[in-house]
Amino acid sequence: MRMKFKKYSSGTGAILLASVLLGMLAARGLDFEPKESHVSRGYSIPLVDLSKDRKRQVVVDREPGQYLGHPTTVLLEDNRTMIAVYPKGHGQGAIVMKRSDDSGLIWSGRLPTPKSWETSKEVPTIYRVIDLHGVKRLIMFSGLFPIRMSASEDDGKNWSELEPIGNFGGIVAMASVVRIKNGDFMALFHDDGRFFREGGKRMNPPVFYIYQTISKDGGLTWEEPVSILTHPEAHLCEPGIIRSPDGKQLAMLMRENSRQFNSFVSFSNDEGRTWIKPRELPGALTGDRHVGRYAPDGRLFITFRDTTHISPTQGDWVGWVGTYEDVVKGREGQYRIRLMDNTKSADCAYPGLELLPDGTFVTTTYGHWIKDEQPFIVSVRFKLEEIDRLARSHVEKIPIVFGPALQTISSAMAIK
Repeated sequence: MRMKFKKYSSGTGAILLASVLLGMLAARGLDFEPKESHVSRGYSIPLVDLSKDRKRQVVVDREPGQYLGHPTTVLLEDNRTMIAVYPKGHGQGAIVMKRSDDSGLIWSGRLPTPKSWETSKEVPTIYRVIDLHGVKRLIMFSGLFPIRMSASEDDGKNWSELEPIGNFGGIVAMASVVRIKNGDFMALFHDDGRFFREGGKRMNPPVFYIYQTISKDGGLTWEEPVSILTHPEAHLCEPGIIRSPDGKQLAMLMRENSRQFNSFVSFSNDEGRTWIKPRELPGALTGDRHVGRYAPDGRLFITFRDTTHISPTQGDWVGWVGTYEDVVKGREGQYRIRLMDNTKSADCAYPGLELLPDGTFVTTTYGHWIKDEQPFIVSVRFKLEEIDRLARSHVEKIPIVFGPALQTISSAMAIK
């Protein structure tokens, strides 16, 4: 069943009133009853709505009748060249590549790609890596069994064919790639038994594992993965890594796929060799496929698909603004942002996220942005100072039944 929402307008902006009826806590087509928990299932921080602010939006690609999904992006060192890859389909499908030479304002047509990219079985992910000799590469992964990789040493002009990186597979490979202090690269993905080995099967009841693999040669080869995290009840997946501001700690934010819990977080103080027992995040950070970057003022922006149990934007593409300390201490943070309003269930928002030198965030993803049409790829651009100005505008506080108080500020109304 769906949570019902009504939108109201006032002289100070559009106020979003969530009318939550008893027994309708399973919103946007997600049918579940959450487990009892000491953490909040909703949130009380302000919600800034950018979804109607068209001047922030750039259409990266759209094809009538064709599902375009799950992009990732990379920004090169010139801070202008941006590359996006995404499948023609829901995860599985031929990989499309586009390029922007002006930081994501204008995009090329679809670029030539290797023949093997047409055989991709799952969400492609692209990363910049630099080896110990200073050689720069772009690497792109395609998951399930086996995980395959394609590489470029000329900033995406030419690519190798997709080739297996080992006798192993996994889901959303690679959800994160991070350079650790010895110069190696650490990549993370998950699996539920179906794809780690050929012919695998999901256990009953399901058990999800987070895997880690290391490259010592700048992303050319990858070691046999090791399982680093699991949970007896929660289904942990899609690990997103964020390094602490002082560089000493790694935080891993994870989707929870049973929909019985909030999202989870774990921490490592030894560059990923060991991880503490995962714990639930607040409702404000509950979602799928977390990707985060720091703003120039040190605050943290994290973007994801909203799967918060009690939320007027559940199933939409959203973001969170706070500090790393908020994540560590389990606090709600400062704001939530609705980036785009998704019109079909929760089928949106595996986002790319880049930060430009002037403090502009450029975040890119797919979604059903027009009702009854196939999803397409859109970027949204903003600075945190703009969000601050919106949040300082006068808004009313309207309670959500069974949930926290919620403030919603509409960008289209508040920005003149």
